[in-house]
Amino acid sequence: MTNSTIGVIWNSSKIDEDELRTAVEAAFESDIEVLWWETSVDDPGRGMAREAVDAGCDTVLAVGGDGTVRAVAEILAGTEVVLGIVPQGTGNLLARNLELPLEDIPAALARVSAVTPRAIDLGWVEVNGEEHAFAVMVGFGIDAQMLVETDEDLKDRAGWLAYVEAMGRALAGTEMTPITLTLDDQEPQKVEGHTLLIGNCGMVQGGIRLLPDATLDDGQLDLLLISSDGALQWIDTVRSVVWDNGIRRLFAPGQDAVSTDSTSHLTAERITVELARPQAFEVDGEELGEVTEFAVRVQPAAVRVY
Repeated sequence: MTNSTIGVIWNSSKIDEDELRTAVEAAFESDIEVLWWETSVDDPGRGMAREAVDAGCDTVLAVGGDGTVRAVAEILAGTEVVLGIVPQGTGNLLARNLELPLEDIPAALARVSAVTPRAIDLGWVEVNGEEHAFAVMVGFGIDAQMLVETDEDLKDRAGWLAYVEAMGRALAGTEMTPITLTLDDQEPQKVEGHTLLIGNCGMVQGGIRLLPDATLDDGQLDLLLISSDGALQWIDTVRSVVWDNGIRRLFAPGQDAVSTDSTSHLTAERITVELARPQAFEVDGEELGEVTEFAVRVQPAAVRVY
């Protein structure tokens, strides 16, 4: 990476500045120019990423959580600038799906010099008159963060049973709603559910794959609709997520995602959703308020990442 210019966009709430500057200085050769931008409460990184592109940076490092990474990726989409991810958040969901080093700044920085960047897709969601990029998933209901917020003591003692308990608590507070779903150029279909997730990648904390077939570079978005209503269907949902599309796939890799009466797995390039009742909506874990409709599309090979 000689004669390159690297931009560092960092979230000061996630990392000490002196620690980060020391690690960056040690990671790159002296002839590499490094430019610095700090995120703010009002701007998680979009404005800084635009400045980095305008400044001629070849690589932009996003140092922070999923919100910082998403903001930077949104601006770099469609450019030749490479995104380097230095995960410093709580979920670090994109980093997990890319199998990047977590909680190890020197290791994450070393990848920028040692590996060839790969192109990944981004999703875009139009909601409330605005379009937002997402790297992981969007939707409503039992979102990725809720599902994995388990009791830490129970997790240590019971492993996968802790996630079953967490899902049970989440499902208990959900309510079914009618949904009109349109996939690509197909006819709209009427369904019901309390959770709908659309994702670019499917693994969340704890190794659970909510979207087991989702791949970051397949030019498709994956959809999970959960419509469990009552104890028997709740058991069916838990078995589908934890066993059929979780543990079982570890022993039989390559099998397609298993749908059941209460969990449906679908894929498409474009998805339109209309809801009978407003639902709280999230983009990569960020709350965007209540919505009654949204449209999602995929941008293949949108950004190159380390």
